[in-house]
Amino acid sequence: MTTFSDDIQYWRQTCQNKLGASEETPFGEGTLVYKVGGKMFALLRLSEPLSINLKCDPQEAMILRDSFSEVTPGYHMNKKHWNTVDLSTELDNELIKGWIDDSYDLVCKTHRLL
Repeated sequence: MTTFSDDIQYWRQTCQNKLGASEETPFGEGTLVYKVGGKMFALLRLSEPLSINLKCDPQEAMILRDSFSEVTPGYHMNKKHWNTVDLSTELDNELIKGWIDDSYDLVCKTHRLL
């Protein structure tokens, strides 16, 4: 069984491993923001329950929200383009990592990065 700290480190590493990714704390120490080319692709909230905000295609965002109770409109974000994923649930980590990849790719494509 992993600890809360282990979970934070796992998701930090997942986001930091993206090519050109940087980690910042513009909203205070309670939220880690991951950017590529100066644009956000993930926000990791460090309080319990652990959650991550991810950019998403608007149509896909609605499908994910309808399909997974752990996925909700982006907390403090543009709800059309962002989802919040509750990381304290039994969702498969590989599925979530795929959503992180999608968010990163969407930001890179939209802003012609990398």
